[in-house]
Amino acid sequence: MLTQNQLKHYHSYLELILYKTYADLRAETERTYLGFLWWVFEPIMYMFVFYLVFAVFMGHQKDNFVPFLLIGLTVWQWMQSCLSHGSESILGYRALMQSVHLPKVIFPIILILTDSTKFLFIFSILLVYLWVSGFEIGLPYLALPLVLGIELIFIMAITFFLAAIVPFLPDIRFVVEKVLQAVFFASGIFFSAESIPEQYQIYYYLNPMATLIESFRDILMYNQWPQWDMLLLIGLISCIALFLSIRLIAHFEYTYPKVTM
Repeated sequence: MLTQNQLKHYHSYLELILYKTYADLRAETERTYLGFLWWVFEPIMYMFVFYLVFAVFMGHQKDNFVPFLLIGLTVWQWMQSCLSHGSESILGYRALMQSVHLPKVIFPIILILTDSTKFLFIFSILLVYLWVSGFEIGLPYLALPLVLGIELIFIMAITFFLAAIVPFLPDIRFVVEKVLQAVFFASGIFFSAESIPEQYQIYYYLNPMATLIESFRDILMYNQWPQWDMLLLIGLISCIALFLSIRLIAHFEYTYPKVTM
């Protein structure tokens, strides 16, 4: 049972997280003339480049390739942005850590919440595009919040772990960037699992992002229920990994201010 004093602390932390998220989003929009519209133009340009390369120049065009590609890139970009920004969160708040004591797990939460807000904005536009393009809303849409939740837990688990170790091994940030580049092309963003020889599909599905991207496509494009067994396995492993990552950050709670000086 939480005491009244503990509840006040948690309420203060929640207010800080929400205020800092709002402040970061507002500061980001004020840095450009386009403001929040840049959240739309930037990913659209990013997606357009890949469409030109794979669909136009390399001739990998097929039925519904545009929505197929847009779903994959949107889902991937959410994960990549959170990992890239959140992994440096504890290191990036070193000045604040040395002036006031705050639970260090707050810092990656702020970065994840900021990037997730931008993702939801882009995802809403993607949904409108799909509906206008003729893709129906069916019962499988009921699974959409669960798939979003599982990916969020997966993102938090990896981001918290990286945020916990980056202050001790700052150069690992560059390793993460290279690994993300490699995994990007192995996550089924530009191709479906059916195009992979059957004997290699087991290795393909070792990548959780491949299952998550496929689940979003099943719901949004094909009006089908996702693969529950794979999703629940990813969710279970992610929950365990998230718990261990939070414990890891808590273990070094008072060490980070010294390491980042």
